[in-house]
Amino acid sequence: MAGPMHFEAPDALGYFASLVADDASLPMVETAIAIAQDEFPSLDTQSVLAELDTMAERLRRRIPADAVPLQRLRWLNRFFFHELGFAGNVNDYYDPANSYLHRVLDTRRGIPITLAVIYIELATQVGLTARGVSFPGHFLVKLKMPQGEVVIDPFTGQSLSREELDELLAPYKRNRGLTGEFDAPLGLFLQSAQPRDVIARMLRNLKEIHRSAEDWPRLLAVLNRLVLLLPQAWEERRDRGLTYAELGMNSSAVGDLADYLEHAGDAQDRAAIAARLAELRRQGTPRLH
Repeated sequence: MAGPMHFEAPDALGYFASLVADDASLPMVETAIAIAQDEFPSLDTQSVLAELDTMAERLRRRIPADAVPLQRLRWLNRFFFHELGFAGNVNDYYDPANSYLHRVLDTRRGIPITLAVIYIELATQVGLTARGVSFPGHFLVKLKMPQGEVVIDPFTGQSLSREELDELLAPYKRNRGLTGEFDAPLGLFLQSAQPRDVIARMLRNLKEIHRSAEDWPRLLAVLNRLVLLLPQAWEERRDRGLTYAELGMNSSAVGDLADYLEHAGDAQDRAAIAARLAELRRQGTPRLH
């Protein structure tokens, strides 16, 4: 008689890979929570999801069953920004904890994208249609109302008019020559962000924090997730290869940089990466001392 079957729970990266395997079933909130497991290996994503459900239930009990969408939105904003006190972390904007959803729930402070993920989840649970918006430089939330769309800045709780959105967008447009005959309509920048794009933006925020600090082990952990999330984004493979090189992991660096060059086409940094790859191949695998 065969013995009992044993199944090993996936490690943090394997768990993340299972979450992001398919666009149609990618659970945005659970995946956003799981990002923190590199820093908090024992983090239980299901308990964080349960905390969000409890929060949403508190709000649901206050909203009359016959409340129209605009009334539901007012209840949500009062609950989220005033009663719970969620707001942007203006005192320590670049603290990595601002990118960890369970820490944002604890401190009530975050950056626009993590505040947005929590806000969208609560909005959805009280019957509103809310989506994230990858607005240049500042993640936003838009809600579909019978009267039209409402755009919320999750960092401040402010509802933004078209004029205010145009003003926020103006520096970005100027820097990219999107003015005059090349002007791009505001609506182009207010498209709904897909869950995979939201997770990528969260990870890239952490990537920049760790790269600026030259924290190579933490940067590598983030890049491992980005490569899984965006397997065709070859610049992430390049950056992981360069990070491997910083850590002395030459054979892994060679593999990633070779993959990048194979797929990079006419990338501007092609010559520089080829030179770095040749140097790593000459060095070989560093000896242990």
